[in-house]
Amino acid sequence: MPSGTLGLIIGLIVLFFIFIIVSSVVKIVQEYERAVVFRLGRLAGVRGPGLILLWPFIEWVRAKVDLRVVPMNVPPQEVITRDNVTVKVNAVVYFRVVDPAAAVLKVLDHVQATSQIAQTTLRSVVGQSELDELLAHRERINERLQRIIDEQTLAWGVKVSVVEVKDVELPQAMQRAMARQAEAEREKRAKIIHAEGELQASQTLAEAARIIATQPAALQLRYLQTLTEIASERNSTVIFPIPIDLISPFIAAARAREPAATIPSSDG
Repeated sequence: MPSGTLGLIIGLIVLFFIFIIVSSVVKIVQEYERAVVFRLGRLAGVRGPGLILLWPFIEWVRAKVDLRVVPMNVPPQEVITRDNVTVKVNAVVYFRVVDPAAAVLKVLDHVQATSQIAQTTLRSVVGQSELDELLAHRERINERLQRIIDEQTLAWGVKVSVVEVKDVELPQAMQRAMARQAEAEREKRAKIIHAEGELQASQTLAEAARIIATQPAALQLRYLQTLTEIASERNSTVIFPIPIDLISPFIAAARAREPAATIPSSDG
């Protein structure tokens, strides 16, 4: 083999080893990541972000842990509530890693472990709640879920910030029963409002009757107003009697103006 070819092969081999050494020594960690470094099997620390240097063949990056918030959907869970109603509920969990070393050392897969804890906690909390609380006071259940899940995942270096129950699926029979209950509730409110209106109207009419009883002229004015309304609404002739109280002053005045009757004398 010519010496030139041999030298080229040796040079390529040397460059290959240099490339392997450099690639194992120099690592780039993104801003949202942290590198968990081990040295001869022991934890050497958490490094990054940016360019990090490792001892060749002694240190290596065990994992790059993402520190961003992870939104995780909890699959629908079929649960029996405390008042014996079967429902299907699902939720969403927002969490992030706050301790990369613990997330690598204390749990095999922190995302999968958090998902399993979220599912079991969702079934447990919903099973201890009543249906009305699940529908009307969902924020209480969300707070309880967040507190319980966070207490269990904090040891893994995972912080659960928000847990939200998304959907509550009820059986068809329960939906129909709730619809009937809502309709009955609306009818009850309508009847109560109608009864209150009748009561207020009767009180107003009683007050008006008392005023008319003490003021006869008010009755006459009301009588004339009713006749005016009838005449304006219907194109017809209305014949009505005139109360004697209205014309009695005119009759008395006419009689006062009449001359005294002449009485004939007995001599005539």
